[in-house]
Amino acid sequence: HMHVSIWAPPEGELLFPREPMVRVEGPIIDCQLLETALLNLMNFQTLVATKTARVVTAAQGHAISDFGLRRAQGPDGGLAVARASYIGGASSTSNVLAGKIYGIPVFGTHAHSWVMAFPTELDAFRAFARSMPKNCVLLLDTYDVHQGIKNAITVAKEMEASGEHLAAIRIDSGDLAKLTKEARTAFDQAGLSYVKISASNDLDEYTIQSLFAQGAPIDSFGVGTKLATCDPQPSLGGVYKLSAVRDTPGEPWSPVIKLSEMSYKRTIPGIQHIRRYYDASGIPVGDQIVDDSVDQGSTDAIDAVDSMVSYDFSSAKPTELLKQIVCDGVRTREPDSIEIAKSRCRDALMHLDPAVKRFLNPQVYPVGLEPGLAKLRYDLTRFERKGSGRDTTR
Repeated sequence: HMHVSIWAPPEGELLFPREPMVRVEGPIIDCQLLETALLNLMNFQTLVATKTARVVTAAQGHAISDFGLRRAQGPDGGLAVARASYIGGASSTSNVLAGKIYGIPVFGTHAHSWVMAFPTELDAFRAFARSMPKNCVLLLDTYDVHQGIKNAITVAKEMEASGEHLAAIRIDSGDLAKLTKEARTAFDQAGLSYVKISASNDLDEYTIQSLFAQGAPIDSFGVGTKLATCDPQPSLGGVYKLSAVRDTPGEPWSPVIKLSEMSYKRTIPGIQHIRRYYDASGIPVGDQIVDDSVDQGSTDAIDAVDSMVSYDFSSAKPTELLKQIVCDGVRTREPDSIEIAKSRCRDALMHLDPAVKRFLNPQVYPVGLEPGLAKLRYDLTRFERKGSGRDTTR
């Protein structure tokens, strides 16, 4: 087997730019073989979970369902989207296979083709209500939403007469703010205030935020294309870089650094882990990247991008984020269930400063290097820029 040891945060934990998501130690060939697989697994699902968290934040507690399978990057991509979006806060998926594999609740409605296959929309609604009396959701925009509302009310009244209830309606096109207001008024006037309203149609965090700003009475959202493709950022720039080497096991590690004319591409050397600092209320106030071999024991941190910026975490309590999950190729702990990961993500987002979560001009969450590591990075940068190669004297 591969003789690697791996450290990582628990799944569903929040991480920020410049931080080590995973630390891998072992023979360089073993570590190198993991690069593509790790980046493929982590970059896309981290991106999807992040996008979903933004959409869920905009939804203000209203349910979000992953509708992205048809626009996802292949069937395996669709499964990854369903899994990651559920951890990121989605309440369900339209992907039935993902529901079977991961135990994610499945949600959906009939298609427009269902309505078109019947002589009239009313016939289609009645047939669907007979087939799905306990979970009937009617799609209203095949022909005309206003007539669809009338037909749905007719079917809802017929369902009441037989002891059943229409669960919800869905509108998938048009002016969603205007149409959902009209639908809500019509259903309330008909004594059907229990009928929920679901909306879809190229939604993202910004359109959902706008709909609520306009007073749209929407109870849930189906978010597809822009969630599965993470529009407008279709990739996450996670990288896998060498940060320390040694020629023989047991010897001290020699830190290494990659330099670039672009400062943000300069790597962080050393055997890194993350200390997250929390205030007395349990709110995270900043993260410190640490290498124990040069740790000065300071609660200060030098910004990971701008060395002229520093942070003081002396009034906060630290917690170590990276936990060992593999030792010499053997897993040391079982992975958490998807429900635990989802709960962890929800709780972490709940405790994150709202200023960091806002969409327009968000506050940058403090991430910095422990002063000993900042000095090591500075010294290595000067050393390498002299063209001398790796320092093996450490």
